[in-house]
Amino acid sequence: MPAFETNRWPGRQDLQPHQTTQIIIGDADGASADLVFESDRLFEAPNWSPDGTSLVVNSEGGLFVIDIASGAVTAIDTQGVDRVNNDHILSPDGQLVYFSANGHLYSVPIAGGDVTKISNDFPPELQYFYWLHGVSPDGRTLAYVATHAVGEDPNPRGRVRLATIPAAGGHDFYLTDNETGHFDGPEYSRDGEWIYYNSEEVAAVPGHAQLFRMRPDGSDHEQLTFDDRVNWFPHFDPSGAQVLYLSYEAGTQSHPADVELIIRMMAPDGSAVRDVVTLFGGQGSLNVNSWNPEGTRFAYAAYPIAGYGGGIDRWDR
Repeated sequence: MPAFETNRWPGRQDLQPHQTTQIIIGDADGASADLVFESDRLFEAPNWSPDGTSLVVNSEGGLFVIDIASGAVTAIDTQGVDRVNNDHILSPDGQLVYFSANGHLYSVPIAGGDVTKISNDFPPELQYFYWLHGVSPDGRTLAYVATHAVGEDPNPRGRVRLATIPAAGGHDFYLTDNETGHFDGPEYSRDGEWIYYNSEEVAAVPGHAQLFRMRPDGSDHEQLTFDDRVNWFPHFDPSGAQVLYLSYEAGTQSHPADVELIIRMMAPDGSAVRDVVTLFGGQGSLNVNSWNPEGTRFAYAAYPIAGYGGGIDRWDR
């Protein structure tokens, strides 16, 4: 196995030498997979369009559409808003892309242009950042992760909370208000009755995130997974019958890139957990919902390194 640097930072700007991005579409039962796009550039976080024809991804600070049939890539014009990260989702009707960039939330038509800023401005010294993850089934509310500095603490993520904001703009509503603990990945259930998320709120050791759910008003927290692995980013299929998520090995902290991990499936109540895919990736692989309209397949990104593997060439079916 060749030497390479394990990228254990939460984010990154580029691939490592001899590494590629593979955008893969896999069956929900794990039976087969198709490589639909490959590049020596970093592409992340595929969203599947409601019409089933394309995937929205981010790369080098911008948004792009990949045509599934041809693999052709088209840039989405975001009118100069750059530094787009891997927190982007589509509106329920597929007409808008909601995205995070430069610490704020925006929307843009999937065809590009007419960018609208949604988030609020905070004092610069607070270093307040919005990290988008979910949209309510009626399209009216966005769920996000709020991070900001606390007091004289130089850590810009001194406090991490889950929050919502109207998709049309308005007041921020905080779902969690813990002084400590990490929360991430808020996504609405298909009926809008719950928000699913990952959290360290009951962790005995740092980094041991499990999956939870709560009501959209922040009440009735319920733990759903109880294993030794580190679980992140729950994503509902269109029917609401199954939830896809990332599962890291025990001892992992945060959601790093360039590690071997498992994509798992579970029922909404946390039962019937099963492995679907083992891959080399992590950050950027499944940050956002990537189910197809029928709920039979999902898209994800793997980041194999030449001579090591970790992408579709490792499938043994």
